[in-house]
Amino acid sequence: MLKLRSLSIAVMTGALVLGGLALSGSLSSSDLQAHEFKKGDLMIDHPFARASIPDRPGAAYVTIKNMGGEDDRLVSASSPKAGRVELHTHIMENGVARMRKVEAIEVPAGGTAELKPGGDHIMLFKLDNALSEGETFPITLTFEKAGDVEVTVNVEAMGSGGMNHEGMKHESMKHGDDMKKTQ
Repeated sequence: MLKLRSLSIAVMTGALVLGGLALSGSLSSSDLQAHEFKKGDLMIDHPFARASIPDRPGAAYVTIKNMGGEDDRLVSASSPKAGRVELHTHIMENGVARMRKVEAIEVPAGGTAELKPGGDHIMLFKLDNALSEGETFPITLTFEKAGDVEVTVNVEAMGSGGMNHEGMKHESMKHGDDMKKTQ
């Protein structure tokens, strides 16, 4: 009985400490949630990147749910981790996957924009160092209507689940600009 009472007191104390940290701002809402961020009608779920190869660009992915009645658009992104950040998509030309910079990614009212390997994504150029599994870094997503939303990106292991393009030679791809001059 005494052991059970001690355990209950320890659990209650831990809950109070955790609650106090959350209220004091020492623990962010993203620490208490399952890696989701919300702004207005937008829910940004599981921002992640894959570990990258040194001296190569990286990419970040996220699912954006628009629970409102008005369309929005992701118009840009920025991060202190990268010297340049661009919105990209993959297209197939004559059986070859190519990446293209896009001006915006639509987030339809009541719909979802899924940025994922092999599809729309956020390219990270001029990284301060390679993305390493287990690290986190911030990205600010800028929406046409919702404005800026800062999210924390988790770096995960390279793996399957779509096109793993972090190691591709981007200078040979048609991005709409000269990658050799700007990387």
